Amino acid sequence: MSEPTLALQLLTRFRELFAGHRYLHRSSNLGDSVAQRLFEDLVELGRSAKYRDRVVGGVCVLNVRNTRRGVRARRGDGAFGEAVPGAGLVRDTGFTVARGPIATVEIGIEVKILAKAMIKQIDRVMTVLLNQRDHFRRGGDDPICVGIVGINYADHYTSYEGDRTYPTNGGKYPHPIQEAAETERRLREVVAPKFDEFLVLRFRAYNVPPYAFEWVNAHDTELDYGAVLTRVSREYERRF
Repeated sequence: MSEPTLALQLLTRFRELFAGHRYLHRSSNLGDSVAQRLFEDLVELGRSAKYRDRVVGGVCVLNVRNTRRGVRARRGDGAFGEAVPGAGLVRDTGFTVARGPIATVEIGIEVKILAKAMIKQIDRVMTVLLNQRDHFRRGGDDPICVGIVGINYADHYTSYEGDRTYPTNGGKYPHPIQEAAETERRLREVVAPKFDEFLVLRFRAYNVPPYAFEWVNAHDTELDYGAVLTRVSREYERRF
């Protein structure tokens, strides 16, 4: 299948998690690296002058630790808001959105990736997503909350713990395709209505050499993500 034709950084980064190398699901910064690209894509889309001006002017930044000064809340994968005055900003090479401490949350993103054993972990994943939405809203802010969940539709998959491998077998260890549709149904029914935007990324990854990756439908994936970016831009203009 063909891949997305637009240079949307979030989709490119998500693909890079799997394509050409082993995916290690316990790496703690994977969701952060995906979420960070949405903020870059909002700048490139250019549908919100207010968002772009605040980014370029350093008024609003992506928080290094995804927390707010003075507000106790669980970290999310991406928290963007007003910079703490005088705290100093970090501008990474290749990125437009600066990083630094934030005083408020204007956009909050939580990313989850379900590659296998989805039904076994779906209740925990849904709880984490809903709890994170509540945490973004602590402190009196009214952030745009975005949930992003990758769901694997491959007909087999292998995960790794140290030197041990855990391939799916279609029985006790179901193949991803056996659980993907039900996982997506539950997420859309229970979690999606609680977020301002909720994006499901359907993909196929097997996690064995040559570490192939493809979108279930590349064109639809690009359109769905583009629509999310457009609506977030419009809501940012309205809300802030």
